[in-house]
Amino acid sequence: MMAVVQLRNRTEGRAYYDRKVAAGKTPNEAMRCLKRRLSDIVYRALLDDYVTAKATGPGGHQGATHQSSAAGSHPHTSTSDKPLPGPVPTKPTTTLAKAS
Repeated sequence: MMAVVQLRNRTEGRAYYDRKVAAGKTPNEAMRCLKRRLSDIVYRALLDDYVTAKATGPGGHQGATHQSSAAGSHPHTSTSDKPLPGPVPTKPTTTLAKAS
């Protein structure tokens, strides 16, 4: 899909495809070369992200810890320990007029 979109517009991918066709490749071969080039770019980006993630803590920030402080200052408190509201009353609060 990326390769098809690259060919629709004037991009580096389109220029690469045109160079391959000018060099004697068939359109299918040039498309295969473009797909390989794009997959190599995506793979390098994934590797760079992986290496960066290993150098940082959770969330991509250096110095971050696995302990969350969002639940409160006490370690035994969590967001799930809060009481839930009671059941909804099933009786109507207003009286209905009787049909005559």
